[in-house]
Amino acid sequence: MILWILLFLLILVVFGLGFTTQALWWVAAVLLVVWIFSFARRGRGGGRRRGGRRYGRGRG
Repeated sequence: MILWILLFLLILVVFGLGFTTQALWWVAAVLLVVWIFSFARRGRGGGRRRGGRRYGRGRG
């Protein structure tokens, strides 16, 4: 009887790992698409500058 319980637990673990890795592949694919989309939208220039505001006195 213990052998059957251990076998059942092993099957559950293997099924869980298979489901988890499949889900992680889908998450990785979605993140890759989002990254490519944001890279294409921003371009190689880098979007807005860091520290976009200028502090201090202006000219004049």
